[in-house]
Amino acid sequence: MRHFFFLANRLLSLLATLALLSGMAHADELAEVTLLLRSGKLAEAQSRADQYLQQQPRDVQMRFLKGMIQRDSGQTDHAVATFAQLVEEFPELPEPYNNLAVLYAAKGEYDKARGMLEMAIRTNPAYATAYENLGDVYARLASQAYNQALQLDKANPALAPKLERSNAVLAELKAERAAPITPITPITPITPITPTTPTPSTPPAAAVSAAPPVPAPVAPPPAADSVAAQEIAAAVAQWARMWSARDVKAYLAAYSPDFVPPGSQSRKAWEEERSARINSKRSIQVQIAALQVSVKGQRAAARFRQDYRSDSLELSNTKVLDFAKVGERWLIVGETVSQ
Repeated sequence: MRHFFFLANRLLSLLATLALLSGMAHADELAEVTLLLRSGKLAEAQSRADQYLQQQPRDVQMRFLKGMIQRDSGQTDHAVATFAQLVEEFPELPEPYNNLAVLYAAKGEYDKARGMLEMAIRTNPAYATAYENLGDVYARLASQAYNQALQLDKANPALAPKLERSNAVLAELKAERAAPITPITPITPITPITPTTPTPSTPPAAAVSAAPPVPAPVAPPPAADSVAAQEIAAAVAQWARMWSARDVKAYLAAYSPDFVPPGSQSRKAWEEERSARINSKRSIQVQIAALQVSVKGQRAAARFRQDYRSDSLELSNTKVLDFAKVGERWLIVGETVSQ
C-alpha cells in the first residue's frame, strides 16, 4: 500500500540527476530500462537491468533503476537492500537516502525514514524533495505522538485538539498526493568525462593506473584577491592532489580535528571508511573547476565543481568545503555536496 505522504513515483525523475553524475552506463540502455519501468513491464526491465549489471556491477544509475523496479514489483526488502548498499558505497549521493526513506515510510518505520532524509539533506542542503518528505514524516510522527499521549493522559484537554489538527494536516497531505502525476521528463543522455589526450611522454596505461595523473593546481578566483583566499585555493588544490595520489595520511590531514563526519559516524569510523575506499581504488583522479572562495575572519568556504574519476566510477558534482584557520593552516571542518 502506498503511503499517501510520499509520491514515490516522482522519484523516477531523480534519474535525470543521476544521469549527470555518472559516465559509467550507456544512456541508451538506461533509457530503455527506464521506459520499460514506466510502461509497467517490470519483469523485462529487471531482466535488462540484471544483464547490464553483470557487466557493470558498480554502475550507480542502473543500480538506482533496479531499486525502483524492485519497489514497483513489490520486492520491498530487495529494494531496501539495493538502496542501502548504494548509501553505503556512495554516501555523497542524496537520492539513495531519499528513496530508502520512502521505503522505510511505506513499512511504517518513520524513525528510520527521518534519519535517511536528514542524511539526504546533510549531503545536499538544497534538496527540496527531501525537505518536503521530511515534513511529511514529521507530520506522521506528530500524529502518532499525540495519539499515544492521549492514550496515556485522557484527562489532558490540550491533547485532543492537537491530535485533531495533526490529523487534519495528514488529510490535506493525502488529498495533495492524490493529484495526477506530472509526466516525467525522459532521462538525460550521459556525456562521459573525456580523458585527457596523453602526450608522447605519457607512460603506458598500466603505469598510469599505478600512478594516477595529478590535478593541475587550482588558481584562486579573480575576485578573491586576499591572502586568505589564495591560501584556501592552495589548500583545496592540495586536498585534491593527495586524494588523487591516494595518499590517505595526507588526505586525512586536510581535515580539522573539529570536522564532524556525516550522520552518526565517529571520527575514527569515518577515517577508516575513507581509507578503505581510497585504498580499494587502483586509480583516482580529482579535478577542480569554477572555484569560489568566501572568507570571514578565521572561517571560509570554498565552492567548486568536482570531477571525480576512478577505475570503477565517474562523478561530477558541486562541492562545498568549509574551512577554519588552525594555527598557520586552513583545515576542513565541513563538507557537503550541493547543486
